[in-house]
Amino acid sequence: MTDFNEPEAKLEALLDIINSSAHQAIAEYKKTGHGVPNTLALKKAIRLLEGAYHQLSSILAPPQHTVMNLVFNYNWACTGVALRARLADVLDQYPEGLSVDKLAEAVNLDKVKTARVLRALTLMGCFKEVEQDIFANNRLSLILKSTNNTGCYAGLHSQDISKYAGVVYETMIDEEFSMSHEVDKAPRVFALRKEGISMDHYEMMEDDEEKRDAFHRAMLGQSDMLGASAVLHHYPWNDISSVVDVGSGIGAFSTPLAKMFPHLRITNQDLPKVMALAQNAWEKNAPVTETSLGGCVEFIPINFLEDAPVVGKDVYYLRHVIHNWPDAEATTILRNVRKAMGPNSRVLIHDFVISHTLQRPAVGTNGLSVAPEPMLPNFGAGNHNTYQTDLTMWFAFNSKERTLEELETIGTAAGLALTQVYDLVDTMLIEFRIA
Repeated sequence: MTDFNEPEAKLEALLDIINSSAHQAIAEYKKTGHGVPNTLALKKAIRLLEGAYHQLSSILAPPQHTVMNLVFNYNWACTGVALRARLADVLDQYPEGLSVDKLAEAVNLDKVKTARVLRALTLMGCFKEVEQDIFANNRLSLILKSTNNTGCYAGLHSQDISKYAGVVYETMIDEEFSMSHEVDKAPRVFALRKEGISMDHYEMMEDDEEKRDAFHRAMLGQSDMLGASAVLHHYPWNDISSVVDVGSGIGAFSTPLAKMFPHLRITNQDLPKVMALAQNAWEKNAPVTETSLGGCVEFIPINFLEDAPVVGKDVYYLRHVIHNWPDAEATTILRNVRKAMGPNSRVLIHDFVISHTLQRPAVGTNGLSVAPEPMLPNFGAGNHNTYQTDLTMWFAFNSKERTLEELETIGTAAGLALTQVYDLVDTMLIEFRIA
């Protein structure tokens, strides 16, 4: 057995993981033959690759170098400029590239400053400089086109969440905000209050059609980014007949579910205005007809903090719902779901799951994956999205991503028992049944 206390052995083991995971990723691309493979195997390989090379770099690089890399990171600001100025949209018309002078003129920005933004992003592989000061799109910058939902999700973070992050320390020392875990004491509220805005997140969306549309598109983009379609392939949907999508939004999950499993009876439930948007989206993206979806979908408004979903369905599915709320509200939502369940019903919470860097789950615990030694057992930077999303939930809603134990605790408080966990890499699918 390798002695991982020996520094050189640890470094060699990390190098082996980098090498093997990179080859696994290459193999997935070869299987596909074109495009980017939408497979769990690729995501697992990238989780190992990113976790191992970040850990290796933090060991080998001078510590001051690594710490300053954490601070010297304005990629979000440059990405925000590219998104708001629609640089990728303009460059899409010039596949061979466009001079920065003409690009800046097209978007009415200063050419010197535009070039500095593009160079910073090109350094990270987003856009490419085909000749000196002539830029073109590449596969990363195409995500920043205004028609791309993941670009919309990136815009939400670069414009809004970054603003809330900027006041985090202020909220941690403020007498009113510091010790509160209530929704109305989130950094978002603090930041907006400084601007004289007192509406909450959902009120702002109700009053602003453009913001509401951007948010729902961003949620579709988040699904694309996380490879959320994996849940369609790794849960036994053929064995059930009815699904309630609780907090469905406009159908990011239920639309592909209905297309893939037309036998399912699907109920979308969300706030009334969201249900109106959802029906429009379904008519556009998945016409509800006997031939396309078997007439299998219904739209029923709900306030899940106050009311129970429709009664007696096989599966109650909640994707990125529980993580939006502090423990008290999250437990209330699950209690309301519990009221609607039949004896064989189950609840599926599809969310990020936090795990500690020094704690390993017991062997065989409900499907949770553990990284190979000498990596951090939670995959370290390979799980970057999970821990950054945890901070996003704090900044925006004073809520959080939870450990499996924390999810089990609020489930127990709602009368539910955890039965199984499906590792989908970025997210987990956690199954509960009636206790």
